[in-house]
Amino acid sequence: MTAPLTTTTPGVPEPDLVAGAAPAPTTPGSRFAAGLATTPGRLALATTVAVVACLLLGVTGFLAGNGQSAALRDAQRDAAQLVGTQELRNDLVSADATATNAFLVGGLEPTEARARYEASLSEAAQAVPSLAATARGDGEAADLAAVSDSVQRYAGLVESARANNRQGFPVGAAYLDQASSALRDEVLPTIDEVAVSTSQRVDADMGSVSLAQALLLFVLLALVALGAVQLWLARRTHRVLNTGLAAASVALLVGGVVATAAVLGGNGVARSVASGPYAATVATSEALSLATDAKSMESFTLIKRGSGGEFEESYQASIAGARDLLGEAEDATAGGSGATDSLALLDAWDEKHTEIRALDDGNDWEAAVEAATSRADDSAGAAFAAFSDRAHTEVEATSKDAVDRLGSAATTAQVAAWIALVLGVAGAVAAAAGMNVRLKEYR
Repeated sequence: MTAPLTTTTPGVPEPDLVAGAAPAPTTPGSRFAAGLATTPGRLALATTVAVVACLLLGVTGFLAGNGQSAALRDAQRDAAQLVGTQELRNDLVSADATATNAFLVGGLEPTEARARYEASLSEAAQAVPSLAATARGDGEAADLAAVSDSVQRYAGLVESARANNRQGFPVGAAYLDQASSALRDEVLPTIDEVAVSTSQRVDADMGSVSLAQALLLFVLLALVALGAVQLWLARRTHRVLNTGLAAASVALLVGGVVATAAVLGGNGVARSVASGPYAATVATSEALSLATDAKSMESFTLIKRGSGGEFEESYQASIAGARDLLGEAEDATAGGSGATDSLALLDAWDEKHTEIRALDDGNDWEAAVEAATSRADDSAGAAFAAFSDRAHTEVEATSKDAVDRLGSAATTAQVAAWIALVLGVAGAVAAAAGMNVRLKEYR
């Protein structure tokens, strides 16, 4: 017996399928889309966007300000380290210049010269441990420790030269030559390597300061997002003002302005310091080192008695380099009087050196030595001392200016970071509260 055939009308579902049809399956995506189709769902999404925008501004403002503050602090610390390293070099070169100049007198050197030598050497000896303790570069502490050992060896050779010179032994000149060579071949190159490493670190620090500006794009994005939420809400509810969102907007605007002004201002300070007082400090300090080295070469030219041509060449090269550097310092300080005064004093001392060379070349060696070692007001020694004192004053002034400005900018960036974070969180709370009022209207 065959089953009866059933027929269906096209387009009409079977009765049993309609009665027992299962509900269509749902997915998270479909539920989310369904939620957005309702006003409460859209209000919830707008609330999330507003809160996230506020937190985004707070967090990015904090990261930008805090990161820039750290970079400025690093630049401040490394700049001070570089100045200290250059001052260490200047102290050692100054001690050597004083020792060689005093050697010309013969016998027991003048008490004043001995005191200057010991003061310079003592300052150098005290500076090495301090610089080693604050060194950040790889191997810098070890290099400075090696400098300390070499300085002790240098001091021992100078004492041997002094003892022999006091007794009139010619071998004293050999000891002095050996001491000066050890200083220039072992100590100064090591210090220069440390200075170059530190200078590169300062440049890297200055570059890091500007990186914080990239985060300001997120600050702008947060402000735009909150503005979009306010515009949508005003059109949806036909109400111009939402107290919570208005408060959040004010908080974000203030936080954004504070963070932006601090970050851009800090970047401007870093650039102006790098091309201004910091550049002037480095240039003046290097010029002082070259000039002091030239002073040693002046003495060695006389010690060699007619065979010191190479030392005179070194003198002229050092003086030319010092002039160029002082010109750079003058440019960095926008024509400030300090670098100009140092350059004029350097020229005045160089004129005295020309007089010394004229006496020596005219076979009046005793008069040349007297002119080189005299401390009278119109002497070469007094002229060099005037230049040295002025250069030291300039280095102290410009380095303090650079360090103070970097420190002030770092503090400003740090304060701005916390202001941005606090206002961002406060704005998120205000935005959530304001949007919650509208949500309650639909419940």
